Amino acid sequence: MLNIIFGDCPDAIYNTSVYFNNTYEDEWLTDEFARKVIKAIDKSEVVNSRAVSSPVLGIIPTEKIAGGTKTLLLIKNKPDMIFNASTCGDNCARYILEIAESTDITINLRHVMDFKRKKFKAHILNNDVYVDNYRDYLLNAVKFV
Repeated sequence: MLNIIFGDCPDAIYNTSVYFNNTYEDEWLTDEFARKVIKAIDKSEVVNSRAVSSPVLGIIPTEKIAGGTKTLLLIKNKPDMIFNASTCGDNCARYILEIAESTDITINLRHVMDFKRKKFKAHILNNDVYVDNYRDYLLNAVKFV
């Protein structure tokens, strides 16, 4: 289930890029989800747990992948923590929903993320409302951002 807290959230990790760079584990980068996300978001290929092959930059260290990718990997690998998902672009929304299909996660948003799907489930914690479509999500989200 996707749980969302809009606006200020003292428990959220705000600077996800710095947090990722200092806490990620090698195996996070080599699983299928990470490879898929890095290919889609960064347009790059995982070489190993410490290197990614970018068509623009060549071989780069893992710490140089996109901030949205880092946030997605944190959400997936540390589901008990709350991360600022506003560091993600809307191109990350589908992966947030994918993670939430199999794991309960809570994210912090400081903007209205465009989930694009007409049907999805989320629990907005600010007002304890459950939504199951984009329209209801939008109507509730605008109250808090």
